[in-house]
Amino acid sequence: MHFNFDEYYNDLNNDGEVILAYQGTITADGINGMLETVEAKLDGMGIDPKIKKKVYNVLVEGLQNLYHHIDEVPEDFNPRFAHKFGMVVVRKKEGNIKITLGNFINVKKKSYLKDKIDKINSLSEEELKDMYKFILNHQKLSVKGGGGLGLLDMARKSGNKLEYSFYDYTPDFNFYSLDVSINYA
Repeated sequence: MHFNFDEYYNDLNNDGEVILAYQGTITADGINGMLETVEAKLDGMGIDPKIKKKVYNVLVEGLQNLYHHIDEVPEDFNPRFAHKFGMVVVRKKEGNIKITLGNFINVKKKSYLKDKIDKINSLSEEELKDMYKFILNHQKLSVKGGGGLGLLDMARKSGNKLEYSFYDYTPDFNFYSLDVSINYA
């Protein structure tokens, strides 16, 4: 069965109190606007400053990952999003701020990404900290400007496991979705 992005996106927008919902081209200016919007809305909700900082930091990492690692979209996907398409939904639900990020990926990248997240999820808080320090001190920057710290940093800063899904879209593309929860209650 073919993944229906619009249905998925609408379901997210009806799942808790939505703080931010965006789908479209991911740009540097757009990222700044999203961060400002989330920060202002969290202020208005009276969210504890420590929690707000965690949400902000996780969202920065997630949006940077989208910006730097997005693949082209499948040919049959809406043509107005031909380049750098991604989505982000931030919502308050059941004592958590949930950040859901998503984009299309080439199926060849699925195994690598799945293994990387599973490895991160297998680590204790102390092991996450040690791995972060090791990579920070020993890793060279990639062509895209990162050292592979984004997912690791999101797990560290959220204090929770990363949840992910891959939805079949075409034989060559999956829609990849990442959920990060920050507890506030």
